[in-house]
Amino acid sequence: MTQTPTGHTPAQGQARAQFTVPAQHPMVSVLGSGDSLLRVIEKAFPAADIHVRGNEISATGAVADVALVQRLFDEMMLVLRTGQPMTEDAVERSIAMLRASENGTSDGQETPAEVLTQNILSSRGRTIRPKTLNQKRYVDAIDKHTIVFGIGPAGTGKTYLAMAKAVQALQSKQVNRIILTRPAVEAGERLGFLPGTLYEKIDPYLRPLYDALHDMLDPDSIPRLMAAGTIEVAPLAYMRGRTLNDAFIILDEAQNTSPEQMKMFLTRLGFDSKIVITGDVTQVDLPNGTKSGLRQVQDILEGVEDVHFSRLSSQDVVRHKLVGRIVDAYEKYDTENGTENGTHKGGRNKRK
Repeated sequence: MTQTPTGHTPAQGQARAQFTVPAQHPMVSVLGSGDSLLRVIEKAFPAADIHVRGNEISATGAVADVALVQRLFDEMMLVLRTGQPMTEDAVERSIAMLRASENGTSDGQETPAEVLTQNILSSRGRTIRPKTLNQKRYVDAIDKHTIVFGIGPAGTGKTYLAMAKAVQALQSKQVNRIILTRPAVEAGERLGFLPGTLYEKIDPYLRPLYDALHDMLDPDSIPRLMAAGTIEVAPLAYMRGRTLNDAFIILDEAQNTSPEQMKMFLTRLGFDSKIVITGDVTQVDLPNGTKSGLRQVQDILEGVEDVHFSRLSSQDVVRHKLVGRIVDAYEKYDTENGTENGTHKGGRNKRK
């Protein structure tokens, strides 16, 4: 998309830009069904006057607004050229990234098109890719480092993106197996009192990992891969005493590990393996007085070579928009009241 000369002179202190959408791109792909994408743009730039005529789009308004609108349409065209459709969410996130870059609050040079077109895994008719700048950096860090910590609130894609990278590594034969683990801490010392076999007792705590696997692999192949040991899903306690070679290992819900468990897990690392550890330090379920291994490890390993900490925030939440606002509301409450998770620090932390 290009800016073209126009015969109309904008008012004093204002600018005007005109863009021509190439003929190979239907206007509905740029404006959205029922102009849904256009409405998102108009809402984000209420002071700008945006008009569409045929395959031409014009914007008039403050110089900064018009420049951002032009950059936005340029980025949208780069995405559309890859064959990937634009969505309302993608437009909103593109605007946020461009504004962060313009305001100097972004510490990188990645463009919205680079973020939104980075494919990780194509499976079952859909493609898994990062949706925010921090998610892209998290995925890039997994490629570059042996141990990566993904720390952030619920809904930021920490575990899902790590799982996609694990399946990608297995399919490209970078590793021979995937090992997925998480602590079954919610049951505490009462695990033995739960009904059923040991597998039935721990299965509810591992179920989210199975759910993600079913999104990324043919469900019929999963039992076969698990029977062959190519994919292993097990509670954290099963990792003790092992050395894990040629594997992509994910520790989920790591905020519920003790410092001793975290050290034990990290020292399982073998040759040609990669570890990704995910967790949310604001949702600790450990018994009162037990320190979170995920909180402590940040002080211990920050700055260690080949270990990377990726931190995501409410801005990276890809669930319902309300989830991000809930996370922000809890953080504000805790800051104002000196609490954690809405409860006094002396009491047991509850899940949000």
